[in-house]
Amino acid sequence: MSTATSTALIILAAGQGSRMLSDLPKVLHKVAGAPLLWHAMRAGAALEPARQIVVTGHGGEEVAASAMAYDASAEIVTQSEQLGTGHAVAQAKDLLADFDGDVIVLYGDTPFISPETLACMAKARRSHDIVVLGFEAADPGRYGRLVMQGVTLQKIVEFKDASEAERTITLCNSGVIAAEAKTLFALLEKVSNDNASGEYYLTDVPGLGAAEGLTATAVTCDEAETLGVNTRAQLAEAEAAFQARTRAQMLEDGVTLTAPDTVHFAFDTYVGRDAIIEPNVVFGPGTTIETGATIRAFSHVEGAHVSRGSIVGPYARLRPGAELAEDSRVGNFCEVKNAEIGERAKVNHLSYIGDAEIGARANIGAGTITCNYDGVFKHRTVVGRDAFIGSNTMLVAPVSVGAEAMTGSGSVITQDVEAEALALGRAKQVTKPGLAARLMERLRTLKANQKSAKQEGKV
Repeated sequence: MSTATSTALIILAAGQGSRMLSDLPKVLHKVAGAPLLWHAMRAGAALEPARQIVVTGHGGEEVAASAMAYDASAEIVTQSEQLGTGHAVAQAKDLLADFDGDVIVLYGDTPFISPETLACMAKARRSHDIVVLGFEAADPGRYGRLVMQGVTLQKIVEFKDASEAERTITLCNSGVIAAEAKTLFALLEKVSNDNASGEYYLTDVPGLGAAEGLTATAVTCDEAETLGVNTRAQLAEAEAAFQARTRAQMLEDGVTLTAPDTVHFAFDTYVGRDAIIEPNVVFGPGTTIETGATIRAFSHVEGAHVSRGSIVGPYARLRPGAELAEDSRVGNFCEVKNAEIGERAKVNHLSYIGDAEIGARANIGAGTITCNYDGVFKHRTVVGRDAFIGSNTMLVAPVSVGAEAMTGSGSVITQDVEAEALALGRAKQVTKPGLAARLMERLRTLKANQKSAKQEGKV
């Protein structure tokens, strides 16, 4: 029985995923903008584990780098040969040699185990030595079966090794298992590969435990939580399942989605209550939308923070580092990257604002561009509060425009503009009376001559 106060996670992420037909390791394929592995790690994080060990194999360096990018405290161990799930878990034995607590085994390609389900497993460990996660399968297919007697799990049998009677069982194995660390590794030493696949099955652990007088039970969850991803089709199913669940949760939390099925969320998107999300909006990772903000149709928002009362779009793009203060506006066909848009400032039409600071209540005219890149370095533009930037202004960074200053439409601003000043930077207009008519007549005559020559076979 569990008296441990700490938990270690072992996340299996060594498989090649040959059915994905990809050079990318299976667990690095993405759902909602994040690798499958990150979803599994986030699920396990709800238990506040003391240790988190990721077992890598195929593409091990890439998988390890991804795990560390999500959680720098993750520990990495390599399964050099893929000899089964029991063999994979055993690779973590040395790392946990002195660990006094429970182990829960998760899978990097099974992204939707809920925190509530893991909490139920942890609770069941208080009264049983071994806890397995199972589910009632609509189509048991080739899943391993849980052989139960009352609340006691007698054994897990793989489909290939199951009898006809055992194959009629619909309670199936998810592969997730919890046990005291020392118990789990002691039993794994007794696991044999004498089976149809010649592999060391983690599923043999409950039966071996029962033979030693240990108790085992099964906690059940909805089948959708156990969805594994082995093919591109299943990856698409996982994406659809994530989006459906997230949309439903957003609506439950008080977010308005005017066309829910057209909105796509990232794995970490946060949207506050009373926010309005119009149709065909796509969120990339790292986005926060505060209470009362509006994201209008056909916008793409990634790595951005949109404050209360702000309006984005339609057809706007916010890239990483975009910070919109309260009641600001970013409108039609605008792009903002690594820039702070001040309170009540407006960037309404056809503008690019990158590597910039736009002051409170400033107005950015249509077609304005911060020319932030010189081919090697990025440079910063600062526009002060209440400034008015005329349409089609080119702000050639590094440059600043002071508070309450103005730029004339069509200007190219290459020097700082002091507060309250008007800056003009455009060529003097030259008008040639009658020249347009003469030029057009000449061009039309040239075109007519070419057409005549072609008809006569001369061209």
